[in-house]
Amino acid sequence: MITDSPRLTALLDDDVVGFLTHVNEEGQPQTSPVWFLRVEDEIVVYNKPGTPRLDAIDANPKVAFNLRGDRRADAVVTLEGEARRADLPPATELPGYIAKYAQDIERLGWTPDSFASDYRDALSITVTRVRAWGLGKGTN
Repeated sequence: MITDSPRLTALLDDDVVGFLTHVNEEGQPQTSPVWFLRVEDEIVVYNKPGTPRLDAIDANPKVAFNLRGDRRADAVVTLEGEARRADLPPATELPGYIAKYAQDIERLGWTPDSFASDYRDALSITVTRVRAWGLGKGTN
């Protein structure tokens, strides 16, 4: 689904911040900026253990994932899908993750190992719907 659009895969591979929306136990949508990695047609997000987001997604796995888009909204992407806790290797062992965020990890005072230790619970988002504007034919 994602890999059907080269422009969409390029945006997902290049953007460093996505916005993950889940619904909390009171039914209130919660949107958080997250680091992520596209792995084929799935989105991987690492989380700190014990965060309310993880429990909320366990209870209701339906999520939305958005990219920032550009200033004039010429390229807008919303992915809808289902998230689940995933048994993935640490971020340091997931090809591409540390490479994508190495500068940010250092800038924020982590090492790759300390980041992977702090953010060790992985979510994998299976995309069920792509809503995109400005990416060319077949993405809306």
